[in-house]
Amino acid sequence: MEAEPPRRSHRPFIILALILITMALAGVVYYLLNRGYATTDDAEIDGSIYTIAPQISGRVTQVLANDNQHVRAGQLLVLLDPRDEQVALAKAQAGAAQAQAQLYVAQVDRDEAVADAEVSKATLVQAQQDYNRYRSVNPNAITQQQLDTATATIRSAKAKLDAAEEQINGMQASVVAAQASWEAAKVAVQNAQLQVSYTSITSPASGHISEKTVQPGNVVAAGTGLLALVGDDIWVTANYKETQLAGIQIGAPATVTLDAVPGVTFKAHVDSIQYGTGAVFSLLPAQNATGNYVKVIQRVPVKIVFDDPRISNYVLAPGMSALPSITIQSRQR
Repeated sequence: MEAEPPRRSHRPFIILALILITMALAGVVYYLLNRGYATTDDAEIDGSIYTIAPQISGRVTQVLANDNQHVRAGQLLVLLDPRDEQVALAKAQAGAAQAQAQLYVAQVDRDEAVADAEVSKATLVQAQQDYNRYRSVNPNAITQQQLDTATATIRSAKAKLDAAEEQINGMQASVVAAQASWEAAKVAVQNAQLQVSYTSITSPASGHISEKTVQPGNVVAAGTGLLALVGDDIWVTANYKETQLAGIQIGAPATVTLDAVPGVTFKAHVDSIQYGTGAVFSLLPAQNATGNYVKVIQRVPVKIVFDDPRISNYVLAPGMSALPSITIQSRQR
């Protein structure tokens, strides 16, 4: 009697079915839990990075900051040799003092010319009164010579008054010129003081020093990068697909997880949405006016700002990976 062939076990099919059902249920649960959120892994921590550079050329005398040191806004970072600028300042101050003295002399000369004009005016008035008095009396009581002398005195007084007024005009022009010279000298002093201030390079914001390349004794040119400063303020720049933007609104609540801080979720909110895709602002933007154009979903940077004070407890820097999740809100029509 032949033995019956062994029955094929259905256990593998049952296990496979259970696995598929579990995966399907997990997918449904994930969708239900995340359908109200917009997430992306194309995100990173961002922040303000300042390039510290001198505004004038000079030799570095002191470097007062070290790599990775935290500095405050306004803190002194680098000193340049100020002697050339100090000499220029002293020269400008001397020029300003000289211009001020010249202005004073011009004002005194003008005042003297005004005084001379007043004297000439008084002399003219007196001469005119004498002449009128001579004319009002009996012609037989005065001689022709007296009358001619009074007339000549009037003419002389008028001439002196006209000359005095012309001198006043000239002195006034000298005062205006001296005033302009003094103003220019004061501007020169201010500019020299500004050049002296440029020898002290300070921090524009609070943050950490990075990329320090300057050393004492270096001769640097204006605009040469000496070091970088990474500001304390950080945020997340998340590049969302354009198809996700419909439910993202400014001010919407969000959460952020960071690879550098595993197991911690930080509260945040949407600060702004860039008006332009990342491709538009790239070094070589795509040219789509061709016959072989292929549509690609573009990404738009979204700025997400932290609301969680715990963010200051961790060492975080621009460039670190982030995973944001924004609560989707329906737009009101």
